[in-house]
Amino acid sequence: MALTLFDTDEYRPPVWKSYLYQLQQEAPHPRRVTCTNEVENRPKYYGREFHGMISREAADQLLSVAEGSYLIRESQRQPGTYTLALRFGSQTRNFRLYYDGKHFVGEKRFESIHDLVTDGLITLYIETKAAEYIAKMTINPIYEHIGYTTLNREPAYQKHMPVLKETHDDKDSTGQDGVSEKRVHTFRGPHWCEYCANFMWGLIAQGVKCADCGLNVHKQCSKMVPNDCKPDLKHVKKVYSCDLTTLVKAHITKRPMVVDMCIREIESRGLNSEGLYRVSGFSDLIEDVKMAFDRDGEKADISVNIYEDINIITGALKLYFRDLPIPLITYDAYPKFIESAKMMDPDEQLETLHEALKLLPPAHCETLRYLMAHLKRVTLHEKENLMNAENLGIVFGPTLMRSPELDAMAALNDIRYQRLVVELLIKNEDILF
Repeated sequence: MALTLFDTDEYRPPVWKSYLYQLQQEAPHPRRVTCTNEVENRPKYYGREFHGMISREAADQLLSVAEGSYLIRESQRQPGTYTLALRFGSQTRNFRLYYDGKHFVGEKRFESIHDLVTDGLITLYIETKAAEYIAKMTINPIYEHIGYTTLNREPAYQKHMPVLKETHDDKDSTGQDGVSEKRVHTFRGPHWCEYCANFMWGLIAQGVKCADCGLNVHKQCSKMVPNDCKPDLKHVKKVYSCDLTTLVKAHITKRPMVVDMCIREIESRGLNSEGLYRVSGFSDLIEDVKMAFDRDGEKADISVNIYEDINIITGALKLYFRDLPIPLITYDAYPKFIESAKMMDPDEQLETLHEALKLLPPAHCETLRYLMAHLKRVTLHEKENLMNAENLGIVFGPTLMRSPELDAMAALNDIRYQRLVVELLIKNEDILF
């Protein structure tokens, strides 16, 4: 009897494995060993953890106090080069330390030495304690059971998994030639691999995300993923917080249905409402709309019979964009959009905005086009709703754009440019799209 991949098409939620998460919680914490003396020629990007030109033996003695202790020293053999000395496993580990605006000893780059050491201790601890476990993670994957392969699965006797191919930077996320692009990604909060169901450890760059379908996996697991991944509608269980490209591919639509439905409802009865998009609706009812879309999809009832206050619908639309794991104006395209807002010459601004729009995935660009056309129509009723392009830019700037920088001050400084980007997109919607 021929084997099949599934005994039934019934959805089975994955069981996430907690072992690696528990190990991360157990990993040693960083303990900075500070220098009590004034050190000459200390680089400005190092703090009191810098001890100057001391020997390995002296560093070893200073670090012997506890696991996780660390300091930075200048090399005696190669002055001008720096070493991170770290206590782990009752030994002192030495790593050549670099700085190019961020600190790094390998591929990952960090804003602070503390974060670098934290991530390093987690990695060392997990790879020491669970080396054999990690080597076997790709055995018995959950990937086939969570909705990314069921539309294109082969019979079991032909089940050979093609490798997800590397793509070049100039290839967009549309999956040209049927090849999906994987990108190293920093996940906010705990995340589990959608191939092996194991925890994705570390502080940053914990794994890769497929730019085509939104799949999150370990870097080593990505080598096992088919290169023509495609989401299955019956396993895309929610609308909010779902990757935008994944959602439209699953539903075979141009744009997310929540965007179309909310905008239709707003334009049918709300364009003259004073403070449209600026005035907040009741948060509990906005949450109700969100749950209705997650539960019922395009069958959700958001009519005036259920939600009389149009601000509830505008609030639900704004919440949808805020909840996107990758913002509507993506992290990759963000710098180009900000660059356009900083330009003084109007023609150069429009030219740069044109270039920025080309960096967006097709589903993101189409959704942005549809939204800007709607917001342009909102401004045509400014006398009644008091909302011009500038006011809408203030509302939608931080809603549609999020800085890829983790530095809070840098993100704060960008807010005025985010507002201006949206204002320019609204005013020039007919030219840009």
